[in-house]
Amino acid sequence: MLKIALRSLRRRWMTQVGTFVAVALGVALMTVMGLGLAASAALPAGAEVVGLNSMLGTAGGVSSFVAAFVVASTFSYAVAARRRELGLLRLAGSTPGQLRRLVMTEAAAVGLAGSAAGIVLGRAGAPLMARWTVTQGLAPAGYAIGDQAWPLHTAFWTGLLVALSGAYAASRRAGRVGPLEALREAVTDERPMTPGRWAAGGGLLLCAVAFVAWRLGSDPGSLLKRKTYTWQPMLLISACGMLAPVLVRPVVRLLMWVPVRLTSYAGRVVRANAAAGIRRTAAVAAPVLVMVALTGSLLGAASTVTGAKTAEARARTGADYVLTGGRLPHSADLADLADLAGVPAARVLAVADTRLTVLEEGFVKVPTEASAVDPAALAEVSRLPVVAGSVADLDDGGIIVTEEWWQHRVGDSVPLWRADGTAARLRIVAVMRTGTGDNGAYVTPRNAPGAEVSRIEVRAPASAAPAVRAAAARYGATAHTKEEWLTATHPRTNRFTVLGYVLVLGLTLVYTAIALANTLLMATSDRVGDLRLLRLAGATRGQVLAVTTAESLLAVAVGTVLGTAVTAVNLAGLRAALAVLGVDAPVVVPWLAMGAVAGVCAALAALCTLLPAARALRRRTGRRRARSGEAPGIGAEPASL
Repeated sequence: MLKIALRSLRRRWMTQVGTFVAVALGVALMTVMGLGLAASAALPAGAEVVGLNSMLGTAGGVSSFVAAFVVASTFSYAVAARRRELGLLRLAGSTPGQLRRLVMTEAAAVGLAGSAAGIVLGRAGAPLMARWTVTQGLAPAGYAIGDQAWPLHTAFWTGLLVALSGAYAASRRAGRVGPLEALREAVTDERPMTPGRWAAGGGLLLCAVAFVAWRLGSDPGSLLKRKTYTWQPMLLISACGMLAPVLVRPVVRLLMWVPVRLTSYAGRVVRANAAAGIRRTAAVAAPVLVMVALTGSLLGAASTVTGAKTAEARARTGADYVLTGGRLPHSADLADLADLAGVPAARVLAVADTRLTVLEEGFVKVPTEASAVDPAALAEVSRLPVVAGSVADLDDGGIIVTEEWWQHRVGDSVPLWRADGTAARLRIVAVMRTGTGDNGAYVTPRNAPGAEVSRIEVRAPASAAPAVRAAAARYGATAHTKEEWLTATHPRTNRFTVLGYVLVLGLTLVYTAIALANTLLMATSDRVGDLRLLRLAGATRGQVLAVTTAESLLAVAVGTVLGTAVTAVNLAGLRAALAVLGVDAPVVVPWLAMGAVAGVCAALAALCTLLPAARALRRRTGRRRARSGEAPGIGAEPASL
C-alpha cells in the first residue's frame, strides 16, 4: 500500500498540492496568531495590553476555527473525489482496511509536509504582524515576537490532526461500500449523508439553538458580549458544513428556478451537475459560507450592539446640552455650579465618575463603575430605566443599582468600599433595567470622595443656547448638543475598531479566499472527463466554459445564501436579547461588506474555473486532433445551450 500511496501522490499531484496549500496556510495562520498571543502575554500588565490580548485571542480563535474547517473540508472532498479509483482498488481485491491505510498514509504525508511548511511561513509572518500592530497603535512600542515554542507545537499538531481527521471520516465511508456500488456512486453522490454526519450536524444545530434559548432565559446580556457573538456563529457554520449535502439541493433548485426557465438547456445542465455532484458543490460553497457568515455575524453584531448602546444612552439622557472638558467643578454638588445659575429655566446635573468595590455572595469583591450625582438634579434631568423603587429616594445612605447586581432588591443593604478604600453599607433605593450594561450605579457625592466632574448635563429650552455656551466658556469647556455628544461618545465605528476587525477578519478572509481558489482548481482539474463529454455531445469550447463557470458561480451563490442564513439566525438571537433587556434598537446587517465578500468570491470562482478548464480543453483538443489528423475548424455544428 505504501507504493500505491506514493504513486497516487505523483499521479494526483494537483489534488495533493491543493490539500498541501490548505494545510500549510492554515497552520501558518494559527502560528501567526499563537506567536502574537504568546508575545502579548509576556508584556507588563496594563489597559493597552488587556485590549491587545483580547483582540489577539479573538483573532486566534476565529483563525483556528476557519483553518480547521477549511482543512477538514478540503481533505474530505479530496478523498470523496477519488471514489472511482477506490472502487477499482476494491475490485482488484483491496480490503476496506487497506483503503483506509492508503488514504491515511497519503493524508499523513501531505499533513506533515503542509504543517512543517506552515510553521516556517507563520514564523516568518508573525514579526510582520507584530510590527503592523505597533505601527497602528494597537500594541505598545515594546511588543515583539519572542522565541516561545508552544504556539509552534500547537499549530503543527493541530494541522496534522485536522488533516487526518478530515481524511479518516471520508476514508471510512469509502471503505464501507462494495466495489460495484463504489463504481456506481462515483458518477453521482446519491447518499452523501451518513448517520454520523446527521448526528454531528444535528447536534451542533441543536447546541446553537439551545445555547441562545438558555441565555435568553438566564442572562440575555451575555449574548451582547464580544466573546459570545464571536464564537457563537462557529456552531452554526459547523452545523451548516455538516448538513451541507442536505441543504445544497433545495438551495440549488431555488437559485436555478428562473435560469432553468429562461434557457433551453444550459440551466438544466448546470442544475443537474450541481445537484449530482453534491460533495463538489458543498466543498466549493464551504469557504464562501465561512467568509459571508463571519463577515455578516461579526460586523453585524458589533454594529447592532453599538447602535443599541447609542439608543439606550439617548433614551437615558434627558439633557439638551452636555458640557465636557475645560475646568469643570471638582464636585457634583449643585452649590458648585453657580456659573450656570444664569441660564434661564435650566436644570443642571453634574456627573462625577467614581469606582466602587461590591461584596457579592458574601466573599467575592467585584469592582464596578458608578456615577456621583446630586439626587434632585438626577430626578429632574435624567430618564433612568427604573424598574423598581424611585430615583427621588436617593440620599447619602442610598444607591441606585441595576438588575445584574447580585443584590438588586429595593431596601436591601449592600456592603461595599468607596474609591478611597473606606467601607460602607448603602441601601438600595431604586433598581434599573440592565440594558446593554452601560447603565452603571448612582451614588451621592459624599460616597465618591475625590471624584471629579467629567460632564455637566443641562436641560434648557433652545432659546437658552447662547447662555449655555457662555457658561461653558467660563469653565473653558465645550457645550455640545445632545446629538453631538452622543455621536462623539458612542461612534458607530472608530479607528481602533476598524483596525481590530482588519486583524481579526482580514487574515482569515484572505486565507479563506485562497482556500476557495484552491478548491476550485482541484474540482476543475478532477472534471476533465466531464468537460470532454460535453465537447463530444456537441457543445463548443465557449459553451463548455460557460456552463462550467456557471456551476462554480452557482456554488458560490449557495455558500452566500447559507452564510446569509447563518447571519440572520445570529442577528435574530441578538435582537431577541435586546428585546428581553428592553432596548429598542434595530438590527444592523452589513449588506455592503457581505456583498463585497460575495463579489470577490464570485470573481475568484470565475477566474479559477476558466483558466484550468480552458487549459484542459485546449490540451485535450490538441491531442485528439493530432491522433485523428483532423484539421482545425472542421466538426459538427454545436447544439445550442
